[in-house]
Amino acid sequence: MDTIIRNAGLRNREGLWDIGIYNGKIKTISNFIEEKGVTEIEARGNLVIPPFIDPHIHLDKVNIVDVVRPNVSGTLQEAIEIIWDKKPTYTNEDVVARSEEVIKRAISNGTLKMRTHVDVDTIGGLKPLYGILALKEKYKDIMDLQIIAFPQEAIIKDAGCEQLMWDAMEAGADIVGGMPAHEDSPEDSKRHIEICFDIAQKYDANVDMHIDETDDPFYRTLEMLADETIKRGWQGRVTAGHTCALAAYDDHYASYVIEKVKRAEINVITNPVTNLMLQGRKDKQPIRRGITRVKELLNAGVNMSFGQDCIKDTFYPFGSADMLQVALITAHAAQMSLPHEIEKVFDMITYDAAKVLRVQNYGIKEGNDADLVILNTNNVKDAIRLQPERLYVIKGGKIIAKTQYIKELFL
Repeated sequence: MDTIIRNAGLRNREGLWDIGIYNGKIKTISNFIEEKGVTEIEARGNLVIPPFIDPHIHLDKVNIVDVVRPNVSGTLQEAIEIIWDKKPTYTNEDVVARSEEVIKRAISNGTLKMRTHVDVDTIGGLKPLYGILALKEKYKDIMDLQIIAFPQEAIIKDAGCEQLMWDAMEAGADIVGGMPAHEDSPEDSKRHIEICFDIAQKYDANVDMHIDETDDPFYRTLEMLADETIKRGWQGRVTAGHTCALAAYDDHYASYVIEKVKRAEINVITNPVTNLMLQGRKDKQPIRRGITRVKELLNAGVNMSFGQDCIKDTFYPFGSADMLQVALITAHAAQMSLPHEIEKVFDMITYDAAKVLRVQNYGIKEGNDADLVILNTNNVKDAIRLQPERLYVIKGGKIIAKTQYIKELFL
């Protein structure tokens, strides 16, 4: 064995386990492995998990908040507008410098897979994309990064953006993004979605769109997305992010749309850290939470996850690239406090997120990739509650991050 992890606690398994790793894969999971590994790690009963996955982040915009004017209204629209002056000045060096700080922090926090939206529009052209492509190349051996071509300024409304979307896929983007509710009319929103699917079909690519990130029940592009997904036969390959307006719909229409989402096999990603901050800004009391109908979607059997979304940008001034911190906020926002709900929150940044990214060979199973994290706790509830140290972060059987800690209390 190259590496053996001793006395590991595993979810849904009683007792302690040894995990044997050979040639980057999990070779053996046993109560005791007799042979010695070249490297031996003592887990001491702590929880060993597959790496966290962040399925929704904007790496091209991170760490920009201190070099632009403040978002005085705190709204989504002002956040978008503030970046208009900054985006044309992007360089690869600037984008990489800002985003790699987040990548390094994410890795140390146990996240080894990400899906990032990258702005594609006539303001910045493909500059944000080229920067993130350089980042992806730089960290290709450590972070598995999927890149979404994201038309932040819409497609129909932003004349010239459609060609840039095609160009972005040619340049190396992996996934077709969208933001249909940002168009000027429902007709344009529908055409926006059709264009995105045209591009996706050409490149045999998955689709991941920002959908109805608003409190206004007038916006109904989630149903459009579900209809187009079924029409194109893209079931299981489409993700809808945010879907905030779903919470503003009346219960009858919401149930109708959720059934369509399930039938279309659309993944839904909620982003509570930013939507709690951005939505409901014009409300008087009671102020709406602004996140989607998490429990209703889960109860309908829809695959769900959540993302960090933003870090120190015009949308959200906080964030630490720690999916356990996001998990704690999500549990509060979605009122997921029962034992099985807490377990589901943890699934949403591991196995359920892996379904969103369509990751292969993920999870603690013989034959799978030896990508593992050892937490300084032995259970999921305390992992979310305490956000404990990531004692070891392992990629392909190799230790890539390690946390040593000393805590002394003098009473």
